[in-house]
Order: sequence, then C-alpha cells, then structure tokens
Amino acid sequence: MRMTTLDRRQLLALLGSTVMASFASAQTHKRGSLLIIGGAEDRKQHRVILRKFVELSGGVNAHIKVITAASETPVDTWQSYQTAFKDLGATQCEVVPIATREDASNAQVVKQLAEADGIFMTGGDQNILMQCLLGSPAARAMHHAFRVNGACISGTSAGAAVMSRQMLAQGDATLDPEKDMVSMHTGLGFVANAIIDQHFSERQRLGRLLSALAKRPEMLGVGIDEDTALVIEPNQAVEIVGRGAVTLVDPRHMRSNFKHIGEGEKLEMLGLQMHLLPAGNRYVLPSNPKDRRPPVALWEALSRLTQPGSVRG
Repeated sequence: MRMTTLDRRQLLALLGSTVMASFASAQTHKRGSLLIIGGAEDRKQHRVILRKFVELSGGVNAHIKVITAASETPVDTWQSYQTAFKDLGATQCEVVPIATREDASNAQVVKQLAEADGIFMTGGDQNILMQCLLGSPAARAMHHAFRVNGACISGTSAGAAVMSRQMLAQGDATLDPEKDMVSMHTGLGFVANAIIDQHFSERQRLGRLLSALAKRPEMLGVGIDEDTALVIEPNQAVEIVGRGAVTLVDPRHMRSNFKHIGEGEKLEMLGLQMHLLPAGNRYVLPSNPKDRRPPVALWEALSRLTQPGSVRG
C-alpha cells in the first residue's frame, strides 16, 4: 500500500516525539562512545582502528550504519568500507542512503540511525555532510543512538571534523597562524568543548588550528594524525588508537592580540598549554578531582574534552 504525504508526516512526527521522549530520560541510559579518526586509517591490513570501532559498537553482530554523504564517490567509498567491515566479521553493516537534506528527513533513514549500535561517517567534505545533516531528524536520531542505545559514533577526516559543535570548515595550512585564516561552521555537537582538525601532522595543520582557537579561545584544540583515532568515553576516559598521536591545545589561559589586529595579520598567542598524547595510551579521569596527579592542567583539559555535547541536531 502506498504511503500518502500525510502518512509520512504522521510517521515522522511519531518518530520525532519518540526520539525526544527518549532524550528526556537519557540520563537513565548508558551513553555511548566516540571514535574520532584523523583520516587515512588502515582498511586493508591490521585495521586496528576499524576493529576498535566494531568492538565499541558491540561486536561483530552489532548493527552498523555507514554514512557516505561527505564523499565525492559514495559508491566506491561504501564498497571500500563494506569490504573492510566484512573482513572484520561484521555481519550487520549497511550504508545509509543520505545524499540530500530531504534524505535526512526520510522516515526509514531516521529509523535506521535511531536503532544503530554504531554509526560511521566517511571522509570527503565536511561542509557537504553538514548541509545534509544540520538540524535534521537524521542528526537527532544519531544523538538518540548515542545517548540511549549506547552506540559508538565515529567519523574519519571530514567525518571527524563534524563531531564537534564548533566545526573547522575551511582554512589553509600555514606555519604562521594569522587572524581569520579559517572559517567555522556548526557541526553535530557530540563534542561540546573542542575544535577538531584531522590529517594533523601530515598536513602541518597546527597553524590553522591555532588560528581557530584565537577566534574561539574558550574551546580546546584537538589535532588528530592520520591512521590515529581519539576514543572518548564521556566523563570517564580517553584513549589513543593507531600509529600517530593526538595534539591537545588548551588556550583558555592565553593572552592574544586577536582583537587588536586586522584580518591576515600575524597572531600573538601567549601562555598556551599543549599536550601530546601518543597512540597506545589511555587516560582515565579520577573520580575525585582532588586525586588528579600532575600535570593538573592535562586532567582539566581532558575533563572538558570528555563532556558530551547537548542534544541538538
């Protein structure tokens, strides 16, 4: 039987009310985890990062959904990940058909995401991805999966950039940070207090991350190397997986000339704190802040990094 426009609207309204009701009681459920990848992760050999994603999603029988909307070649991209996940033994992995904003309001798409155990966003262009997802029922369904199902939400490259609320949209990599050399847009908001950059060491992106932090000094800066992932367990721990490192920059106590110079002029940023977190390390936040061992600044930064974002699409 063919579904009418009214039927579709009623179904979307029902799904929306169900998701929002779940959000209201989400504190009684276990939050999921975030796995944020710096791009170019190994898909053919050891697949350490993708294996970790499957594990965090619940194992080989987990319901895994892949979003390829950021990619210029979504079919090829899906085939690549489909093969990788199949080789890892994942039996319930499927692509989510999102290519437009209209797709992100489709009732079946919303249902797929809301019921997922793991959601993986591929690389490409983060701006195109957010054009599809920003403020959409699909984005709210992803938050539902994270907060209520305990799903793992993951993204690589462009898919990593959209994980934060303040998204680094564009900017050239220069050695000397300059005022307004980057543009910022709104991301999905799974990470509340950080700006995320990827391909970090390989593309020498420290300068552009610093430029973003000069504009938004209340944020942390997170730079993730290729074939490296930052795992965030909300309010509990972070872990670095892969072969590189995560650079964590804390500008909250710095002094900057940002407000006193013109666009394109060189930035002065004094008193920055930087932490380098290499792969293979796990940092568990002490339950009592008084138990934090030196350096205390690191634990303060990690405490902010692990705070989950608000429920907004």
